[in-house]
Amino acid sequence: MLETEVKGKRKLELEEIRRDFPLLGREVHGRPLVYFDNGATTQKPKRVIDTIERYYSLENANIHRGVHYLSQQATTAYEEARKKVANFIGAASDREIIFTKGTTDSINLVAFSFGESLKEGDEILISHLEHHSNIVPWQMLCERKGCVLKVIPMNDRGELIQEEFEKLLSTRTKLLALSHVSNSLGIVNPVREMIRKARDYGARVLIDGAQSVQHTTIDVVDLDCDFYVFSGHKIYGPTGVGVLYGKESVLDAMTPYQGGGDMIKTVRFEKTTYNELPFKFEAGTPNIVGGIGLGAALDYLSEFDMHEIEAHEASVSAYLGACLKEIDGVRIYGESEQKLGVQSFLVEGIHPFDLGTILDQQGVAVRTGHHCTQPIMDFYQIPGTVRASFAMYNKKEEVDVFMNALERAVKMLK
Repeated sequence: MLETEVKGKRKLELEEIRRDFPLLGREVHGRPLVYFDNGATTQKPKRVIDTIERYYSLENANIHRGVHYLSQQATTAYEEARKKVANFIGAASDREIIFTKGTTDSINLVAFSFGESLKEGDEILISHLEHHSNIVPWQMLCERKGCVLKVIPMNDRGELIQEEFEKLLSTRTKLLALSHVSNSLGIVNPVREMIRKARDYGARVLIDGAQSVQHTTIDVVDLDCDFYVFSGHKIYGPTGVGVLYGKESVLDAMTPYQGGGDMIKTVRFEKTTYNELPFKFEAGTPNIVGGIGLGAALDYLSEFDMHEIEAHEASVSAYLGACLKEIDGVRIYGESEQKLGVQSFLVEGIHPFDLGTILDQQGVAVRTGHHCTQPIMDFYQIPGTVRASFAMYNKKEEVDVFMNALERAVKMLK
């Protein structure tokens, strides 16, 4: 447990924090749950659960369209949540915050709307570390517009080869789309330096923050990215809601992704004029309670110092990494010094699915498979990995339980 107390912030008292998350107290297969699948989704604090229940019980109404009390109340809560997001990631204005269904939806929005400005021969640069959601939309764009997709290679440690990245940059590079943190390896990419280098060639930059925004302090203005995307459910909020941050000038120049209610100013059969930001990109009734719930999650997380959270999670992850290295036949994938909250590994001669199944029977939840990063698995010539991923409420005592379960599983399967 970290003992440092930051003025005005809650201490990271782990047992107290864990009581805020009801699901962490349950048993699975008759054993206390050890939840190490936070890279897939985080658990929700009681505050978020109560916010969702209260909204549907006492506040439910559509937003932006009604003059009655409930509609005005819901609209205010939803737009306050937008301001909370802007403040949390350091955006210059809440006009730069677009609510979406999640990271995947945000990337697809950019691929379509920003993609409309691209032409044949323009180049889009991604990396070997990307989640499928930051690969497939760009492939679809290239097929639609005749653009060229180029890939920054990685080395055996899971790091991007910076010399090769620099060779790929040119005046034809119109967009760099890059994960801040690899979801399957936990590798932290040097996004600040890569953004700066892309700027030298006039390229726009999208950062996939799905695996970073919950672990470390984000300031999008300081990063100088054009787009930053993340999902609510990975930062202690509800599923089905996400965020697209975009620089106001860039968003203003983009065409809408979808048409319908709320994204219009006037509609005539001859011509439609579009609404101002952020509503220009939010067609139809949104996930109102999702946005409000995300706001509640950010309120909760903002009570703590993000530097302490990052240091605590790094300590838990490093402890597991050290324990894994004591087991014969274990290989950890992604061994860069720059990692956040993930240990991805295999035990020689054991399929990751089998290992994950036996761990589950002992109450330990991990993710197994390719983690929607098949190119990474192809690089290592493996079917997948076992991935343990951490959150602010995980503790080293859980690592001890995990290791005991893993040792029993290995004995059973070898």
